[in-house]
Amino acid sequence: MKILMFFHGGSQNRGCEAIVRSSTNIIKEKINEAKVYLVSGRPDTDRIITNLDGIYDGADLSIQKYSYEWLVSALKVKVYNDESYALGKIHQNIIKHIEYVDVCLSIGGDNYCYGEQPGWYEIHRRVKAKGKKLILWGCSIGEEDMSEAKLEDLKSFDLILARETLTYELLKNKGLKTVELCADSAFTMEKHELPLPEGWQIGNTLGLNFSPLVQKKNTSSEVAVRDLINHILDNTNMTIALTPHVIDEGNNDYEVLYKYYEEFKSTSRVIILPDNLNATQYKGYISRMRFFIGARTHATIAAYSSCVPTMVLGYSVKSKGISKDIFGDEKLVLGIEDISDNKKLKMKFDEMVLNEEELKNKLQKSIPQIKKMSYKAVEYLKQQFALM
Repeated sequence: MKILMFFHGGSQNRGCEAIVRSSTNIIKEKINEAKVYLVSGRPDTDRIITNLDGIYDGADLSIQKYSYEWLVSALKVKVYNDESYALGKIHQNIIKHIEYVDVCLSIGGDNYCYGEQPGWYEIHRRVKAKGKKLILWGCSIGEEDMSEAKLEDLKSFDLILARETLTYELLKNKGLKTVELCADSAFTMEKHELPLPEGWQIGNTLGLNFSPLVQKKNTSSEVAVRDLINHILDNTNMTIALTPHVIDEGNNDYEVLYKYYEEFKSTSRVIILPDNLNATQYKGYISRMRFFIGARTHATIAAYSSCVPTMVLGYSVKSKGISKDIFGDEKLVLGIEDISDNKKLKMKFDEMVLNEEELKNKLQKSIPQIKKMSYKAVEYLKQQFALM
């Protein structure tokens, strides 16, 4: 069985890498002779994922002005208000692979959280026109993200796998019939433990991840995180390990975190992890932390899945839904509007420290069940094979 993963932007986002790496592993573990191929916006960054059967360039193509394609596109848009021809040309690097596979997995878990995407809708139409199975793999979608166009597009999927309960309930309430509940495949990802850096306290190091995305959404959060670092240094004896997880140009956690490192390195209790580790290596460090505070969802999944008490600087439904499925409520998740509230940040940190053992015990009980829910995605995928 041939499976094509698409809508992957590249593995400089270690969360995207974690999804591809772990999804491929669990699919191949449970489906005999499955072949998994990846179409990527930046295939050069994905060579580190060695269990794929092929990696293809999925970058958007441009339509040269005054070319035949440009003239046809312009005519169709002007006369018929029809963008399908132009969108087909732009996304040809994805579309050309559809006919050679059996199942197409849209793996961008939160792609639907970022506005309308007519190009993606066109690709989905092309998948169905070729008679292939179309599956949305491990998605998160909030009420604020929904639109009529998105809802129509979602109806075209043979299977929608929601990675947390809040998304599952929303989509079911919207009348979608093909929705099933699973958990993010990254909960099952392996870890690779590298030597600990100088300054790391075994059993007493806290990880801190912060991102330009959160900083942009709430510009006052930068100051509040600085106050939180001071609070941790003043009220504990822990080392803080600044932990990047997305290292893309223009969206680089390391650049944001390095400013904090420069400011606090003289304390000898603030260190920074390198910006060139893969997802399993970051998980190897995160798994040995005492606590973790993170803005990037898959950095927090690395912590949760290692039973490390975690505080989430959340910005979307996925953070809330994942926490709810683990703890039964939204435990230690701060919304985007809360992240600039330094009093709330400090209060939540103190709550995490106070309840350390309770949180660890709950994670140790819940995480095995969450990992089983990750594998449910493959069970639902196998059912689609049976229908072919």
